[in-house]
Amino acid sequence: MAQFQRETSSRGEFVRQPNHFTGRIAAESDSAPGEGPDERGRWPLEPGRYRLIWSRACPWAHRAVIVRGLMGLEDALSLGTVDPIRDERGWRFSLDPGGRDPVLGIEFLAEAYAGTDPAYTGRVTVPAIIDTVTGCVVTNDYPQITLDLSTDWAPLATRRPELLPAASRAEMDQLMQEIFEDVNNGVYRCGFATTQEAYDQAYERLFARLDDLERRLAVRRFLMGEHITEADVRLFTTLVRFDAVYHTHFKCNRNKLAEMPSLWRYARELYGTPGFGETVDFDQIKRHYFGTHANLNPSGVVPKGPDLSAWIA
Repeated sequence: MAQFQRETSSRGEFVRQPNHFTGRIAAESDSAPGEGPDERGRWPLEPGRYRLIWSRACPWAHRAVIVRGLMGLEDALSLGTVDPIRDERGWRFSLDPGGRDPVLGIEFLAEAYAGTDPAYTGRVTVPAIIDTVTGCVVTNDYPQITLDLSTDWAPLATRRPELLPAASRAEMDQLMQEIFEDVNNGVYRCGFATTQEAYDQAYERLFARLDDLERRLAVRRFLMGEHITEADVRLFTTLVRFDAVYHTHFKCNRNKLAEMPSLWRYARELYGTPGFGETVDFDQIKRHYFGTHANLNPSGVVPKGPDLSAWIA
């Protein structure tokens, strides 16, 4: 039986649902402060107005928090954290006093989704940026969120790393698409496959791409050269979960990340870079995956390993 039945094809392939809320927050919005989106769907850029909701367990949300920190947007965009254990009601704010987000006043992220679109029937996902004025979901479009934080949010940033270098942007966009298809989403396509054929195809693509990245990083410090870019953020959040979760839980077990010298060196360097390692919570990562995917781990037992000391060695 599929983990997410509506996202499983007739051939047993996991097909991730599209992002439903795709609003943008931009300094060029024609809306006045406090207003909703303009005719082009652009919400006004206002410090302190919006709230980024994440789970420490989720790789898609994790990368938004990394970029938020790298750009120095902590004061401009507040952060709400949901519990890593997700049940049939979805992501919940049980980590906060009283079980409610202190800013939005809601118990479940699903409340914001329903308040924005009562007809929405898809999965409630993180990251999501919520408008604190109306309580509406502005966006859950995770690939666009990080790009916007580096560009549209730049007027509010206190740091300006060049995460989207113009000179190599076309090459980087192509690389990020390949990483998404084969690695970021590829581990899920392995884990949630319901037929041998679907699993085999996802597995082969995953490790073929990791082999390509291993060769690339044998001659480069980071994916695009000597400086950290958006591409590194996107790859990191999958790599940091690989040995702890994906290797066993999602059957991505040809080898461990720690057995690929260039990728392992690269992942550990990123982990030790300010803005990366301090956002990783291995306990919540493991409790989420092993505790919420009942079809893959019916017992709910969370493994104690692997030894994580090598990340800081």
